[in-house]
Amino acid sequence: MTLPVHIVDSLAGVRVGDQVEVGGEEGHHAVVVRRLRVGEQVMLADGAGEGITGTISGTGKKSMTVRVDDVILGDAPPAPELTIVQALPKGDRGELAVEMLTEIGAARIVPWAAARSVAVWKGERAAKSLGKWRATAREAAKQSRRLWHPDIEPLAGTDAVAAMVAEADVAVVLHEDGTLPIGAVPITDEGSILVVVGPEGGLTDEEIALFEKAGAITIRLGNEVLRTSTAGVAAASALLARTRRWT
Repeated sequence: MTLPVHIVDSLAGVRVGDQVEVGGEEGHHAVVVRRLRVGEQVMLADGAGEGITGTISGTGKKSMTVRVDDVILGDAPPAPELTIVQALPKGDRGELAVEMLTEIGAARIVPWAAARSVAVWKGERAAKSLGKWRATAREAAKQSRRLWHPDIEPLAGTDAVAAMVAEADVAVVLHEDGTLPIGAVPITDEGSILVVVGPEGGLTDEEIALFEKAGAITIRLGNEVLRTSTAGVAAASALLARTRRWT
């Protein structure tokens, strides 16, 4: 049976037999929405590599107490580390991309204001949109039972993305006119992989030149042209399938 998963701030140092309080939105969701009761089993995770399974020992109006039955040993973060730079898409396609990228194991997702991005994040809208991305990642991490949750970073400009490209061990830029297939990208089981996904309007020549100068490899995913919300997932899957994470 798959146990319901809830998130707490920290599980560091928790041992079998300890009592863990779950309050706030998670406690409300567990008790009011899911209607979990004393005696039922749940899984708790803190998003930083620690998790437990336990039995609900008490409930309040918007909280619950869980007795720790088993500690899920926190391993090191999955390697290689995967970062996706996602150009801002239209509508709710950004949340769709974040959901799928979280489920397949991205460690970091960076919203990017590309030159041809139709969507614009400014002022209050930027804060609201980033909040939606983070909430989406949180729920997707719970659904996929991840012990390590992805970082959803603030909106980045093109120069900042170029700096990330330079720091990555392997960086690829997805482009329909790329001549190198994704299978030709050198991959190792350590270090970091960064994938740059352009907007609906495509990348500009200047952006491609800047990223290639910083060390990125421009690749194509095949003859099909994918939506910006699915291209990153396809590329990440193709790359992870060649690492120990998926083998």
